[in-house]
Amino acid sequence: MNKLSSLLLGCLLSLSAVAQTRTELPVKNTYPVSTTDTEADIILKAAHVVPTPNQYRALKNEFIAFIHFGPNTFTRMEWGNGKEDPAIFDLKGLDTDQWCEAMKAAGIRMVLLTVKHHDGFVLWQSRYTKHGIMSTAYKNGKGDILKELVASCNKYGLKVGVYLSPADLYQIESPEGLYGNGSKYTTRTIPRAVPGRPFSNKTTFTFETDDYNEYFMNQLFELLTEYGPMYEVWFDGATPKSKGGQQYTYASWRQLIHKLAPQAVIFGKEDIRWCGNESGRTRHTEWNVIPYKTDPAALNTFDDLTAESLGSREDLYKGHFLHYQQAETNTSIREGWFYRDDIYQKVRSADDVFDIYERSVGGNSTFLLNIPPNREGKFSPADVSCLKEVGKRIKQTYGTNLFKGAQGPRNALDNDTESYLLVDNHHPEITITTTRPVTINRMVLQEAISTHGERVEKHALDAWIDNQWKEIATATNIGYKRILRFPEVTANKFRVRILELRDIPAISNISAHYYQTRAPQLQLQRSLEGMVSIDALQTAFNWKPHGENASKNISGAYRIFYTTDGSEPGPQSTEYNGAFKLDGGDVKAVAIDKNGKGPVTTHRFGLIKENWKLLEATASADGHPAAQAFDASEKTYWLSKENTTAPFINIDLGSERSLKGFAYTPQNQSATGMMAKGVIKVSADGKTWNTAETFEFGNLINDPVTRYHQFKKNVTTRYIRIEATEIAAGGKSAAIAELDFFEQK
Repeated sequence: MNKLSSLLLGCLLSLSAVAQTRTELPVKNTYPVSTTDTEADIILKAAHVVPTPNQYRALKNEFIAFIHFGPNTFTRMEWGNGKEDPAIFDLKGLDTDQWCEAMKAAGIRMVLLTVKHHDGFVLWQSRYTKHGIMSTAYKNGKGDILKELVASCNKYGLKVGVYLSPADLYQIESPEGLYGNGSKYTTRTIPRAVPGRPFSNKTTFTFETDDYNEYFMNQLFELLTEYGPMYEVWFDGATPKSKGGQQYTYASWRQLIHKLAPQAVIFGKEDIRWCGNESGRTRHTEWNVIPYKTDPAALNTFDDLTAESLGSREDLYKGHFLHYQQAETNTSIREGWFYRDDIYQKVRSADDVFDIYERSVGGNSTFLLNIPPNREGKFSPADVSCLKEVGKRIKQTYGTNLFKGAQGPRNALDNDTESYLLVDNHHPEITITTTRPVTINRMVLQEAISTHGERVEKHALDAWIDNQWKEIATATNIGYKRILRFPEVTANKFRVRILELRDIPAISNISAHYYQTRAPQLQLQRSLEGMVSIDALQTAFNWKPHGENASKNISGAYRIFYTTDGSEPGPQSTEYNGAFKLDGGDVKAVAIDKNGKGPVTTHRFGLIKENWKLLEATASADGHPAAQAFDASEKTYWLSKENTTAPFINIDLGSERSLKGFAYTPQNQSATGMMAKGVIKVSADGKTWNTAETFEFGNLINDPVTRYHQFKKNVTTRYIRIEATEIAAGGKSAAIAELDFFEQK
């Protein structure tokens, strides 16, 4: 096609779009469903539900951050109890510039600070309480975490929002506390005047309210008038403790927020909903047009919506109101919302965070990542490293559009989300031709949701290969954004087919990208029956697992090769095509893709455990039976009861074996039960025990990885006993994630 033909085609497509702009219904944020509506009527209404301007701006933030910081940072608790002495918040320094520099590098666009968590401790200079930063030694009681963060956000071009917990344990536990104090609802003015601390904003509100709701709205007034524009106000439904039947007057809160922060969305209410988990798990299909039994504008409380399906046709048929309410996929970069330590509190890998980014932002939701500062008032190095690597990948992948200059519908290829192409619903497909072949493994599609709503229910991507169309990816809805991920393909012609739709689709953007895949690091596991399996490494992260193998999700095509003779694996080695049986020995494996080799992974396997039996063990703590010490899973562990002298475990190996050593894998979810010293005993009958050797492992608490002990001389036995004589750090119980024994061959 020459340049003139291309221009004529663009004009015709634009005229076609104009001809189809007339819709059967006006668009609304909420559509009521009539008792006379047919199923077709309901779907047509759903196709005309759109986000508010605030919701749409919030969606365009895409990647935002949470900051949990407070007394829990110093007590190492996830939830405080409200009784903490403010002095425990022993902050010596604060570097909010460092926070913002790292977040900016990650591609984050907005920051939410937990200005008050459930413990009631406040991070700003509130007029209405002394339980907060004003009662600490930080800056002699004059510090203001929110103020410093806002200044840094302005410096780095980040938006700001606040999380003000409705729950307040301090106001419950304090003798003067206002939460559930039985106060009457009377006419009150917000904000309540405080001598010597006037507000420059002279707006006032009059509400019928009680003591705690007045307190809460006074603080909202401070936050929304004295720190610059706020773009999100975050509420949750957590209630660690209740008192006096306390209720929240959300309708009044909403009125105040809409007036004082007109650009803000409200999380946990009608604007934005929780995705339903805190793990980073995403739905296969995330519709933001969802049904309600009651008009959301009239609701005071909103239920958590955790079902796998929320906005399918069958879901919509059951609603009385169809409402646009987008999801936020919220999770933490660390195991927990607050910082605890840099040893046991694992940090997500860059693979994991990047995978969640692509699944959430590319799955019609917003990615909210928590990054908790440490006790020095900084992000820890591991967190910063992860953030910068993720930002680098996002920029390298999505910063270059490989459809730039391509021929096709101009309004879908102009990188302008406000323009759009109305697809012919009788022939719903879009063809794009590049001037030369391009290699891609990602495609981004967006609908014009602000003007036309969510309409695509299923779509497919084809590439022109060997003079024919080849389907390379399929997915369900699109919504604000869909990122398609697929093995790389090289072609100069691509086709998007709309397979199922709710109304004439309005496609605002199509772009193509390439993610520089790398052969993943591998993990080797063996079952009780001795079957060895090899897969992409799924990094250990013990907090609310999402079940996804991130490295595998984001990798391209690769092959795995392995050896069992100690040699280095490569293309000349055995290719892995499925689990294989191995009765002990070293396995080395490597993944290889078009860009080269990944790191070599080595694992030493001991005897097969299929026929092992537990003879006897020291009494176990609840939930951690002794058999978990040899169940072929490092995720489970045996834990003896506390204050037991020389805790032990006796095992029947099933047959007499000639052993050359053993391995001890400590549980790594805490510092509990690390066996620093112990005795190995053997028996001819499983009843009378003789000492074979002693063992000692150092620095387990700082390095809780598998430790090996080589016997001075081979030990021939069927029955073996491991007895702990010293637990690291003076512990009172023993823990074993896994025991392995190695045979002389």
